[in-house]
Amino acid sequence: MPSDSASLSVSSASPDVAPADSGNGTMLAILVMAQFMALLDASIVNVAIPSIRANLHASGAGLQLVIAGYTVAYAMLLITGARLGSLVGHKRLFITGLLTFTAASLLCGVAPTTGVLIASRVVQGVGAAAMVPQTLSIIQKQFTGASRTRAISVYGAALSVGGVTGQVLGGVLVDLNIGHTAWRGVFFVNVPVGAVAVLLAVRKLPADADVKGRIRDGLDLVGLVTGSAAVLLLVLPLVLGREQRWPPWTFVALAGGVVLAVVFVRAERGVADRGGRPLLDLEVVRSPGLPSALIALAAGMVAYGAFLFVFAYHLQSGLGESPIRTGLTFAPAGAAFGLVGFFWRRLPTAWHPSLPVVGFAGAAIGYLLVGLGLHDGSKGGIWLVPLMAMLGAFMGASFSPLLTHGLVRVPPARAADASGLLTTVLQLSLVLGVTVFGDVFLSLSGHIGSHPSAVAFGTVLLALCAVSVAGLLGAVPLSRSVRRAVRAAA
Repeated sequence: MPSDSASLSVSSASPDVAPADSGNGTMLAILVMAQFMALLDASIVNVAIPSIRANLHASGAGLQLVIAGYTVAYAMLLITGARLGSLVGHKRLFITGLLTFTAASLLCGVAPTTGVLIASRVVQGVGAAAMVPQTLSIIQKQFTGASRTRAISVYGAALSVGGVTGQVLGGVLVDLNIGHTAWRGVFFVNVPVGAVAVLLAVRKLPADADVKGRIRDGLDLVGLVTGSAAVLLLVLPLVLGREQRWPPWTFVALAGGVVLAVVFVRAERGVADRGGRPLLDLEVVRSPGLPSALIALAAGMVAYGAFLFVFAYHLQSGLGESPIRTGLTFAPAGAAFGLVGFFWRRLPTAWHPSLPVVGFAGAAIGYLLVGLGLHDGSKGGIWLVPLMAMLGAFMGASFSPLLTHGLVRVPPARAADASGLLTTVLQLSLVLGVTVFGDVFLSLSGHIGSHPSAVAFGTVLLALCAVSVAGLLGAVPLSRSVRRAVRAAA
């Protein structure tokens, strides 16, 4: 029997890219650093929201756009970024995206108005969409065998801990107010890190293969326009709807987004049937384990994104906690999330297929207990520390194994498609979590009562418990698939 259930069917490297040294930790560190920065910026702003509101006099819709503007642009263009990487070269596009992301971070830090901040966040998202898909594509193509499995685990651990670390780091930076930067420090921190990452990437990432023939194949413009427009029309009304009291255009946009999503799928199938190169080759969904992994991933990220937003908002606006205390409240969850996400492979092999199922079940219980513990308006006690650690551990047990089991049997030739699809689902789910459940929380917390924020928080956490149960139902088929593969390989 294989030493790891996730390494049952690991494909060889792509024929057009020579395999790199599978032990090249420097290359993996650069890739993971970029992924970590991109995910960090999806959550680091949460803790800074009250400070931004006070300093820039931002409206509720403006605050949501500061958060969602980044992730909407990011999610809209991830599939395009994945396909462009295969056309112009993964290294080339990775560095371009990293430079754009770093420059936009500087613009965010010096933004004089909410409008400039939102626009800069959108540019940040564009840069992230160019660089992030290359991370997984390079891992899929440059690492083989057990090294590929380990690299995906490291990638998963970075994804796991990035969001929670954003809450902690954001709180520390806002509270320390280094150089009187207040909330601006959460953006300035990206600048030196990004500059170092660019220098290392130029030297250490594998050179791109000849892409002249690929460039002549062209980009699927119909897929680009319909896919990006579908994401925009689906997400934007969710961000602005409540603040504008759901005017008719929001429902028209949502309906248009659904129609365009259908058009996108049919257009991509048509391009593939004609022998062309679609923006997203939907055949990648047939990869063993990937469909179930995507369903479970979507549910888990919706709950995760919503939890990070509503808890940070409740702690500061509802309970009056400082940014640093708010950030540190997330520290036990972040530490446990990262440790379990990284070291899960050391658990007995027989446990591996069941880890996502156990993780989702435990996360559902964790959300329920946190919601019940704080629904009366209390700030919690020492009991909150182990409870947050437990919640983070179960998240780690579900997330990293989920990625590994779902991705490891994707052929390297389809790495760009898998990367674009997975990262798009991940980011869209985070956006939906923030917008949908953030909207519910803000609506309920506006009611008059003794503890309206606490009641709203408890209600949302109960809903997140249900979302995690939905993720559990998606993880069960994946677990069965992995077990069947283990028995077949034995």
